[in-house]
Order: sequence, then structure tokens, then C-alpha cells
Amino acid sequence: MEYLEFELPIKELEDQLDKCQIIGKESDVDVTETCKQIEKKLAETKKDIYKNLTAWQRVQLSRHPNRPYTLDHIKALCGETFLELHGDRNVKDDKAMIGGLGKIGDQTYMFIGQQKGFNTKTRQYRNFGMSNPEGYRKALRLMKSAEKFGIPVVTLIDTPGAYPGLEAEERGQGEAIARNILEMARLKVPIITIIIGEGASGGALGIGVGDRVMMLENTWYSVISPESCSSILWRSWEYKEQAAEALKLTAKDMKRMKLVDQIIKEPLGGAHTDRAKAFSAVKDAILKSYEELKNLSPKDLVKQRMEKYDAMGVYKD
Repeated sequence: MEYLEFELPIKELEDQLDKCQIIGKESDVDVTETCKQIEKKLAETKKDIYKNLTAWQRVQLSRHPNRPYTLDHIKALCGETFLELHGDRNVKDDKAMIGGLGKIGDQTYMFIGQQKGFNTKTRQYRNFGMSNPEGYRKALRLMKSAEKFGIPVVTLIDTPGAYPGLEAEERGQGEAIARNILEMARLKVPIITIIIGEGASGGALGIGVGDRVMMLENTWYSVISPESCSSILWRSWEYKEQAAEALKLTAKDMKRMKLVDQIIKEPLGGAHTDRAKAFSAVKDAILKSYEELKNLSPKDLVKQRMEKYDAMGVYKD
């Protein structure tokens, strides 16, 4: 287990508990009461830390190296039924954007999402979850296929942003994202969107237009990352914590501003501490959302989606 800086008090108590249990096993000393006291203090410390997280601490949790990524969620949801589809039929297959067909129960879904790597080699292979234009065009191709066959779409967002390289701009990065937003707004099948990690800028919006948009509890969704915001406003990354607070990027902030529809609760400590529980929560959210959307006609689906996004940012005095 890797610990973040604010989790170090938990690490110290867990180390104490391990030592206490070892002493009990290797000697005749009764350490039962001592272990119980440490366990009680550990539970209280976890509750205090995780119930009072700052915006920056939630950003850190969303980037935790042990956090489950898109493929982890898909494999847990679909098992062996997932069939990955490749290529945009134009340039190449973008490894940062994955998609394919999979079943939850008897219902088939088209899954699309950004995939990060879990070590140096796979991070380079997946381009750190930053898609090129062909990734967004692949996503659109799969969504159009789903529309053709009446299959609901599930998008899983986890990206630090679209790839900002020169070659991506040359191949039309902005146009590809804008095209996806336009086409998703009028897609005639249900779209369920879940932010499972980082949701940054147009890179997230390129697959982020949905009938139901949900966020896992320890994720963020914003036009810019706290570090980039800090570097623009203060010419330094040192103010990233203040930037995170000012950006109002947490799930609670997004829900309060009615930019997302639901917050999916995570296990105490984050999705990586109990993956099975996190996967189950995501599955329940998808099934519930689809149940609410499946009987709507294509015309009503598009109408409600358009009205939902049209109402965003409208305030009455």
C-alpha cells in the first residue's frame, strides 16, 4: 500500500498494530487489549481524515497509483464478455482511448474511456491517458455504432486532459472534441457518464456529454488542473492547494452547481482500499441509470439531454 502525505498518521498506526500483533505471536505476552486500543484509534483517525478532505487531497486521491482505472472497472463489470474494438478508420488506434462491447447481466453496453498506465512502460504506451484526435474519433465511431444497433453507451472519464502536442493539433484535436460534444448531444441512445478519476478540460468533455453524469466521491472535474491554474495565476505550482479550492472541482461542488447528477460513494479511504465495493457501487449506478432511461424514446432522450445542458449556468436573482 502506498500512502499519501496526509495519510501518514494512518500508516504510523497501522505499523504499530502490525508490530503489536507480531509481539503477541512471538511471545507469551497478551497484547489483545493494546491491539484493540490501536484499532479503535486507527478507525477514529481514518474517519477524521477522510471525512474532512480538502479539495487538493481529493485531487491526490483521484491520482492514487493504486486507484482502479477504466479497464479495471470494465473487467469487473463485464468479466469475459468485454470485446475491445480498435481504430478510428482514419489514422490509427489510440491506446489512450479504449472502447468496446460488454455485458452487465443480459444487457449489452458500449464502454468507452481513457486508460492510464500502472507503471512507466504502460504509462508511455497509454500516453498517460491523454488522447490524440484519433482517440476521440474512435470514440465517436463506437458511439455511432451503438446508436445504429440501439445499444446504450457508458463512458468512463479519467484523463489529465487531451494530448496537447503539435501533431495532435495538426490532426485537429479541437475539432475532434467539438465534434464529439455535438454528436453526443444528439445521440439517440442512452449515455451514462462516470468520472472515475481525473476529469480535466476538453479531454474529459470529449466523451463527457451524457443523460446521467456521475462522479465517484474522490474525483475532480474542471476546465483546468490545480497545478496549471496555479502556474497561470501565480506563476508557480506552489499555490495548487489554493487553486483547487477556488476551482470548486470536487464532486460535492459539481453536484451543488448541478453540473453532475449524482455522487457515487467510495469506500472509506478511496476506491483503491476496497476495489470490489467500488466496482459494485459503479455497477449499481449504471443499472439504476439505465433503468430510468431505457423506456424513453430517442426523441425524448435527445430533448431531455438538450434541456439539461441548456439549463447549466443559468441563475435567477
